[in-house]
Amino acid sequence: MPDISAFDIRDDRAKGLLEAYEGGEVTGRIAYFVLDSEPAALVAVHTVVEAEHEGKGIAGSLVREFYRIAAGEGVPVVPLCPYAAAWAERHPAEAPAAPAGLVEEAKRRLRAEPHLW
Repeated sequence: MPDISAFDIRDDRAKGLLEAYEGGEVTGRIAYFVLDSEPAALVAVHTVVEAEHEGKGIAGSLVREFYRIAAGEGVPVVPLCPYAAAWAERHPAEAPAAPAGLVEEAKRRLRAEPHLW
């Protein structure tokens, strides 16, 4: 597991971005939105790492932090992003599955509001 302290990870809730910084430069990000339903959820829609920073564990660190943030808020994560979904499958102890109905609601909202991606 990479040392998450090597990256400065910042959550910009207003922009729906969880960003990793290294040396003051954005090296990766998760684009997400908050599903304001009952129950609420954090919905990961896209994870990207800048090409020159691939292979450093940044994407995994971002997804791990995303789940940590959600847990701290007492809400599930809906990983619509293929990378986040694959990471969650590999780390079930850290990434509890969201209820199926919540996943469907997140997909519906993303179809209705594609600008969220």
